[in-house]
Amino acid sequence: MQWRVGLEGYEVMATHGYYQYEHEQAQPFVFTIWATLGQGSAIQELDQTLNYADLQIAVDKVMLESEEPIRLMEEMADQIISIISTHACVRELSVRIEKPQAPLPHPGGLPVIEAIWQRN
Repeated sequence: MQWRVGLEGYEVMATHGYYQYEHEQAQPFVFTIWATLGQGSAIQELDQTLNYADLQIAVDKVMLESEEPIRLMEEMADQIISIISTHACVRELSVRIEKPQAPLPHPGGLPVIEAIWQRN
């Protein structure tokens, strides 16, 4: 059996972005994270799994405690993966970040990146 732990649609207001004016006013970033666990048997204790609260805590740490604005969503995803992947039970991670108010040349579309990580 394969186990996945996730957090979907977690919105954080933060002052990150490529352009300087994005650092002046908070905008929404929406996170969906899925972790595939290495544990294949029945899970009966919290220490055998990844607490989904840890996913939220990792996002908050990167987005709300960063000393400097993060310019690219790819860097955000990389930092989140660096935190979550320290949990030994995590075999794979998918981090999707949506930026609904990203500056675009005209209305339409949802800017999004997704990073996929696997333990070697």
